[in-house]
Order: sequence, then structure tokens, then C-alpha cells
Amino acid sequence: MPLALLALAIGAFGIGTTEFVIMGLLPEVADDFAVSIPTAGFLVTGYALGVVLGAPLMTVLGTKVSRKRMLMSLMGLFIVGNLLSALAPAFSVMLIGRVVASLAHGAFFGIGSVVAADLVAPDKKAGAIAMMFTGLTVANVVGVPLGTLVGQSIGWRVTFGIVAALGVVGLVGIAKLVPDMPKQQGVRLRHELAAFKNAQVLLAMAMTVLGFGGVFAAITYIAPMMTHVAGFADGSVTWLLVLFGLGMVGGNLVGGKYADRALMPMLYISLGALAVVLALFTLTAHNKVLAAVTIALIGALGFATVPPLQKRVLDQAHGAPTLASAVNIGAFNLGNAVSAWLGGIVIAAGYGYTSPNWVGAALAAAALLLAFLSAALERRDGASSSTVVSGTAPAGRRAVVHH
Repeated sequence: MPLALLALAIGAFGIGTTEFVIMGLLPEVADDFAVSIPTAGFLVTGYALGVVLGAPLMTVLGTKVSRKRMLMSLMGLFIVGNLLSALAPAFSVMLIGRVVASLAHGAFFGIGSVVAADLVAPDKKAGAIAMMFTGLTVANVVGVPLGTLVGQSIGWRVTFGIVAALGVVGLVGIAKLVPDMPKQQGVRLRHELAAFKNAQVLLAMAMTVLGFGGVFAAITYIAPMMTHVAGFADGSVTWLLVLFGLGMVGGNLVGGKYADRALMPMLYISLGALAVVLALFTLTAHNKVLAAVTIALIGALGFATVPPLQKRVLDQAHGAPTLASAVNIGAFNLGNAVSAWLGGIVIAAGYGYTSPNWVGAALAAAALLLAFLSAALERRDGASSSTVVSGTAPAGRRAVVHH
């Protein structure tokens, strides 16, 4: 594997860290800016909405320049955004910094995947892409917990400063190690957008929004939930995030393994179990041991949905995989934004720090219902096609077909 993949993995590590580390630092940020926890939750919502808008926008803009230059530009945005967050004199400035950093997220993974695949022989493309995404996975096991520990011990501003420095390392690595590649062919937007007329594409993305939104409803407020309800010390949030990250790694591997074998059954099981576990978290959050186990399960079940959902979108959006892939990354983050907002609403309404778990359970259950609906529509369409092809349609329909 070429060293250029290391540069891409470092960039992915930094992006993964900045996305998730804020959840462990919400109380510190809220205290520093004298805002409520639900208000601080907008730092999660703002980042997620930035990914939603930035993923397709930056992907299309990326067709105008070489892939290497675009990757460098995206890391530049990432650095500026995290520096703004680290130096923000007011909450509004930090929110702007989060949005600026988020614009790099979706396009970096989309374009980076193409670059990673082009760097190696055809029989090693999947391994190259996986190596780049390893940066994102490792971020949730190492970067996020360490960033939380640093933020709680020294100050949250130091954490974002370190993340910005990681961006600099990634930028230099891309500049030095990634070879120049030809500019992408222009994207035919009309053709790309036509895929979104497919009801199955929209249903798949809605499942993405609701399914992963269920995870973020609970995890966004994990720090106040665990310290105020479960009784953990502030420093314990670090290793709780390690458990969540380990669950993510395991769930992602299992989801990836079975997505090709039985995609829809995998979705039924993971979404159904996720809804149940999130609902139970309102009870298990009151016990330290049970809370820790539940957090790991949420990570595992939540990320077990990622490979099948991503594959579902790409399967249904055949002919427009580039934009669909970027938009689906945005869909994951739209779910993050909506669920973080809804979780803040129920907390602000006085229902307590465990109430976002009910929101998450409802979102996951809604995603499960959409999965059943999608499968039913697919069976109906398949049966209709078979009927027409075999010539066994009713007389009126045969007349239309033969006319």
C-alpha cells in the first residue's frame, strides 16, 4: 500500500475526531460560553447540517480542479474551521467554525475514496479504500476519547487546536505523497439528479436519516446523561466513548460482512434491535454497568446499519453513484442534526437527560418501518415486471402492453 494512503487516513482521522469529540465536551463548552446543554447541542446540529450541504456542493465543485488540489483545499477548510472553534471568543463564532470544518467532511471521503482506489492495482482497490476509512474508525476508538480527556483536563480549546494540527499534517501529507491526478470529467447534474426520482433511492436515504439519527439522539447527550444520571465522574466519559468506538468497529465489520449476503434481513435485525436497546437505555442509564454495556451495543447496532444502508443507496442509485454517495453521507449527518435538535428539545422541556433515548428509539423504529415498506414495494414492482414479461397480466394490461 502506498504512503499516500497514510496521508488520506490521517485526514480521515482528524475529520472523525472533530465530528464526534464535541459530544464528550458539551458540558465544558456550555459552561465556558454560559449556554445551556441543549443550546450547546447546536454545535452537533450545525456540523451535521454543514455536511448535508457541503457533501454534494463540494463534490460537484471538485470536478473543476484536480483531485489532489481539491483534497488539499478541503483539508484547508478543515484547518480553518477547527482553528475558529479553538479561538472562538463567542458561542456563535464557534458554531461558524464547526460549520466551516464540516464542509470538508463528505467530499473528502467521496473524492478520497476515488483517489485511494486509483493509487493501487485493481485487485487491491477495496483494501485501499478500507485503509483510508480506517482513519475514521480509529478516530472513534482513540482520537475521540483522547480528545475528550485533553478537553476535560486542560481545556476544550486545546483539543480543537490539536485537531487543527492534525489537519496540517494531513494537508502536508497529501501535498507530498499523493500524486497529481487528472481532473475529473464534468458531472452531468441532470443525469445525476434523475436518480433521486426513484422512490427506492429516497426511501433508502430516509432510512439512513432515521436509523443513524436514532444513535445520535442518545450519544449527543452522553456526557450529561452519564454524569448526572448514571453517576459517573467527568473523566469516565472518556472510556465510555472508547466503548462506543469499539462497538462501532465491531458493528461496522459485521454489517459489512452480511450486507452482501442478506441486505434487508440485516437491516431488519439491526434497526429493530437498535430501537429496543435505545428504549431500554432510559432504564439502564441509571446503572453504571448496564449503561456501559448499552453504550457499546448502541455503537455496534448503529454502525451495523451503515454498510447495508450505503450499499442500498448505491444499488438503487445505479448510474449516479458519485453524487448519491456524497448525498448519503449528508443523509447520515442530517439524521445527526435532526436527532440532536430533537434531543435538546425534550431535555429543555424538562423530561430529563434520558429522554433523548426515547427520541432515538422512535427514529430507529420509523426506519425499520420504512425498511419493510421499501421491501414490500420492491416485491410488488418485481411481481409486476414478472407478470408483464410472462404475458400473464390481466386482459386490460395485456392490451396496453401489446398495443
